[in-house]
Amino acid sequence: MSDKIQYMNTEQFEDLLKTSDTPVILDFFSDDCPPCEVLAPIFEKMAEKYGDYIKFVKIMRQDNRELALKLGVTGSPTVLFFQNGKETGNRLSGFLTKPQVRKAIEEILGEVLPPPIMERVDCDLLILGGGPAGLSAGIYAGRAKLNTVIVEEGVCGGQAATTSHIANYPGTDGAINGRVLTNNMKDQAVSFGVRIDDLKEVFEVKLDGPEKYVLTEDTEYYARAIILATGARPRALDAIGAEDRKGRGVHYCATCDGAMYEGTDVIVVGGGSAAIEEAIFLTRFADHVTIVHRRDGFRAAQTELEEARDNAKISILTNQVVKEIRGGEHVLKEAVLKDVRNGEEQTIPVSGAFVYVGNDPQTKMFEGQVELDEKGYIAADEDTKTVLAGVYAAGDVRTKTIRQVATATSDGAIAAIMAEKYLNGFAGV
Repeated sequence: MSDKIQYMNTEQFEDLLKTSDTPVILDFFSDDCPPCEVLAPIFEKMAEKYGDYIKFVKIMRQDNRELALKLGVTGSPTVLFFQNGKETGNRLSGFLTKPQVRKAIEEILGEVLPPPIMERVDCDLLILGGGPAGLSAGIYAGRAKLNTVIVEEGVCGGQAATTSHIANYPGTDGAINGRVLTNNMKDQAVSFGVRIDDLKEVFEVKLDGPEKYVLTEDTEYYARAIILATGARPRALDAIGAEDRKGRGVHYCATCDGAMYEGTDVIVVGGGSAAIEEAIFLTRFADHVTIVHRRDGFRAAQTELEEARDNAKISILTNQVVKEIRGGEHVLKEAVLKDVRNGEEQTIPVSGAFVYVGNDPQTKMFEGQVELDEKGYIAADEDTKTVLAGVYAAGDVRTKTIRQVATATSDGAIAAIMAEKYLNGFAGV
């Protein structure tokens, strides 16, 4: 734990705001909060870099509910900035990335640090992404004695690490915590000699030619082959007012924020397994949960749907999209729904909205270099080969029908084997 981070209660924090001559960054976090676990190492990294210029503070939301209510914080984590005793800048909430946090800090501070001394790293195989696909590739590549480096913009584990309950991964004892599973993968990759550089912000990628190149804030990587396993991130709700109310009525993690909505009515937006599972979870707290789905059919498993339909606290609206989110300064009051068939609108009272509307592949940095499909996924068949020699795509970032942890690890294994064959000069690989 960085000694530049202070853990405070409400009284200590309010005293700090009265006396601090430097800006303050506050992380409101909770227990049993996957996005909070994702943010924690990022917050530490930023504290080490910027701790001499801005005070880093963490406050447990459950133990300081009155302060959270006063500041209008209903989601975990929520990051706020203060200067001269008053809130400034933009709030951050939900599953945060290092670039999001860094940019927000630098908007408050400006550029205060000299440029870093750059390191050069040469390797046989570079793996971009440290989720199940990237870690699986690392295990296979390390075991094949390839000089292998995994570069991850966040912390290793990907979306799987934010899942508390994975019940369908082969070889586990009924169910396993996602963080435990991916940490096991990480430890296994390291045991085979794989170097893992996490919390590295990628600025440039060059994939063509015999030498692949990746630039981060302090390292230049050169590799003979590369596996793209950058995964996908949860898609934001495309509705008027949704972005402004992120963490203040609009949420992306029911496990983290559901307890704040005890005795209220909430909506869950989406039709996949995550949406249905979280709707069922929310009935522990909310008086009523309305599932809003844009289609007739659902991607969720039939057993999950049956459980939701049998729950008296859940109702389901199909062929509906959320057009607008409305409320007061800190409270959500209603959602405007639009029928996708006839355009008719209805307004329903809600106190919270939980969003599970799919994911967006993290492929923007590869545009113009490898072939992408209409949704932005990398075009690659089951052999994971892309249109460029020595470049492979694995996991949720690849064009495929099924995206599960098991299929991601399968992709990683295949990509590493294909890369090994390529590096050893096998024709056509």
